[in-house]
Formats: sequence, C-alpha cells, structure tokens
Amino acid sequence: MTVVGLARSGIGAANLLAELGARVTVTDTKTEEELKDLMSGLNPSVRLALGSHPEDIFVRADAVIVSPGVPPGIQPLSLAKSKGIPVVGELELAYQVAIYGSDNPPIPPLIKGGFLAVTGTNGKSTTTALLDFMMKKAGFKTILGGNIGNALTEEILKIIATRESHLTHYDFIVAEVSSFQLESIKDFRPKAAAIVNVTPDHLDRYHSLEEYSAAKARIFENQGEDDFLVLNRDDAGTMKLYNSKFSPQRVARGSKIEDSKSRIFYFSRKQEVKGLYYKEGIVYCDLLRLESHPFALIRAEEIKIKGVHNLENAMAASAMALLAGCPVEAVIDSLKEFQGLEHRLEFVRELNGVPYFNDSKGTNVDAVIKSLESFSSPVILIAGGRDKAGDFSRLRDLVRERVKVLVLIGEASQKIKKALGDITETATAGDLRDAVKISRNKAAQGDVVLLSPACASFDMFSNFEDRGRQFKKIVQEMN
Repeated sequence: MTVVGLARSGIGAANLLAELGARVTVTDTKTEEELKDLMSGLNPSVRLALGSHPEDIFVRADAVIVSPGVPPGIQPLSLAKSKGIPVVGELELAYQVAIYGSDNPPIPPLIKGGFLAVTGTNGKSTTTALLDFMMKKAGFKTILGGNIGNALTEEILKIIATRESHLTHYDFIVAEVSSFQLESIKDFRPKAAAIVNVTPDHLDRYHSLEEYSAAKARIFENQGEDDFLVLNRDDAGTMKLYNSKFSPQRVARGSKIEDSKSRIFYFSRKQEVKGLYYKEGIVYCDLLRLESHPFALIRAEEIKIKGVHNLENAMAASAMALLAGCPVEAVIDSLKEFQGLEHRLEFVRELNGVPYFNDSKGTNVDAVIKSLESFSSPVILIAGGRDKAGDFSRLRDLVRERVKVLVLIGEASQKIKKALGDITETATAGDLRDAVKISRNKAAQGDVVLLSPACASFDMFSNFEDRGRQFKKIVQEMN
C-alpha cells in the first residue's frame, strides 16, 4: 500500500493499514528534515520515500491512499489510475474498515448506525461538534473525527489496537468532511448528510466555484432511499448545487427524489420548510417522523451559542440528530448547554467596556460576513493573512455599515485595503500583536474588537488554531 502525504490523515492511514498487516510506504515531497516532528508518530514498519514521489511505488501498489491536502491531479496519481490501481482517500479507508471490518486479521464492523456526515464552507465544525454532543447526550456511543479533531483512521486504530471492537459496537461515526476528503471517496455512504452552505473558498485549488461545489455534492452520491440529506434552504450556493443535481419538478418535500434516492429535508432562518425553521424568535420542527404538524422546538434566545450563523448550525445539527433517532429532549438540552468551539466567534475577555472575540476560523469572506452580521455594535475588525483568491469587495456593504476601523495584517493586506480601505478608517499592522495594540487604541467603550481574518493563516502562523491562540494570549496579557 502507498500512502501519499505525511500529515495527520496520512499518519492515521499508514498506521491503520500497518495494524491490519499491510506493507505500507508513505511518500511526501517534503524532506526528512522538514517532517522529522511527524515521523515519530509512525508505526516502525512503515517505509518512507521522502523528498519526491517515486513513480515505482505508485505503479507497484495494490492501492494508493491519498491525504486530503494532496492535489488529486498530480502525475503519480494519474499514472496509478491509468494502470487500474485503486486511488482513494483516507476518509474512504476509514469508511471501509468501520462499516465492513477486516477478514485478516478478523475485525468485525465497528458501527451499527452508519456515518453522520457534515460538509459545507463555513460552520461545519460547530455543526459536527454539536451533533456529536446531542448524540452522546442521548446515550448513543459515537466516534467523532474527520476534518475535526483526529483523523478517523486514527480513531478507528485506537479501537482496534485495544481490541475494544471485539467487545462492543459503536452506534455512529459523526464526521466533518471537507471537499478535499470527498474528492477521493468511492463507496462512502453516510446515513445522514448535511450541506450547511456552499460559498467561494479554496479557489486556489479549484478552477471554479462549480468544481468546488461538485466536490461537496459527492457527500450524497451513494445515499439510498433509507438515508437523509439536510440542506440550507437560505443559502444560494447550496440551492444552486441542489438544482444542478436534481429535477425540481419531481421533488416532493421530504420524500424520495428519483435522482438522489435520499430523503431531503431543510433548515431555514427565513421561510417555513420541511425540516427545521426559525420564525418570530422560535425554532420550529416539521419532521413527519416526529409529529404530523410543526411544533415549537426551542426559543432562539435559549440556544447557548450566539450569532445568526450559529442559529443555522444549531438547526442543521438538530435536524441531523432528530433524523438519526435522537430524542427531542436531548436535542433541546444540548442546544441550551453546548458552548461552541474554540476560534469560532469565541469570546476572549472584556477590557474597559470593549469585548474581544476570536474568530480565527473565519478564513474566507463568507465566514466574515456571518460574523459581522452577529454584531450591532461598532466593530474594530482585524483581518488579513494568506489570500485564497477571495473577493473582498463582497464585504463592502457590511464594512461600511458595521466596521469602525479595519486593521490589516499579512500578505493580503494591500489587496484588502484596495478593496475596502476607501469606506472606513484603515490601518496596517506589522504583526498580530501590533494589530491588537492598534485595535485597543481605536476602540471606545461599547465597541467590539473582532479577529476574523477572511484569509488562511499560513503566511504568519502554522494554522488557524495557532493564530487564534496567539490572539487570545495577546489579549489576555493586556492590562
């Protein structure tokens, strides 16, 4: 077996395959020196081919497992495919082992209820974590992973290595899945899937928004008539994807669709739908399997996580949980208790009447739009980083309306300044600490300081978590 890419997913896949008795070679274009911190986590039996992708280890492999960060069009992968060698992703490997187990060594299937999978451009991590919280609250035994937390192959390996799989079954795997992961599936079939939104992102990897959307759409391509698909009725990108894949004239809301086979439900902040919807301060539930008519699920003000985007995330997670058999009471209790995730519009502290929020996960324009919509107070916005071909001009109306001062950092500073600098006071900072200092000096009591970069972090930080934690450390150190 050949595993391509020595990162979190590649390590998980290689170690799982080694545990199952496969002869594994991992290849990465980075050198041994660049990868030395990761190599210590590999099974000793795994062989390495670093610094390039030798073609011979691709054409001699029984199968090739590709990590999400590896572009699918690289020459060695194309060569392997031309030779008829299966090329699948780490997500597909996790699915196969979890659903079917292994003959040699003998490992039974790990889960009974299947996968509950969430994708989308923004909000999928919060939705996935909240969904898992709900299922565990109800007493279901779940595995959480994918694009959130640990790689699914790593989580599955933990179970197999301790032989726990011989003693018990899990009910569900709750997975956040990215477009990168969905590019390389084969049989992956979630029992319930959700697309929380589709907005421009990763256009440095995809040639068009349509290509990016098509990758997201793969989440439901193998679903059957006993499976569920939950869609954001208010999101233009999601509905455009929906209309491109299905024939609307054949749609009976909440019933089987000939093209997709799965049963489709919605969530909406703006209209009554078959699924979950918001109306006059209340979230209503209209799922035929629960009641014959809509009923009030919870008052929006009772949901612990705040912001318009989190209302959508809460409805998406609730719909998924209810369709998967989670009791209504567990869903309501979870909505009242779940505190949200780090780096997602996370309150850091208040200083001199100014609250500071860490939204480092806001790595694209649409994420920043949702964050700005969550505040009525004047905002000091810290933005910038490595551009992902974002259209920052789409922020103009909200920046004009809500941003008192725009503080820019990183490689994209000049591009953002060109797009937005003429409509509000704009300052350029040398680094994040300087940006926080400028923001503090510009903020008055009643304002909000918000880190929501609209960019990737890799120009100045190792990842968005690193950026967010450094921001919080700087803010907490102020006096």
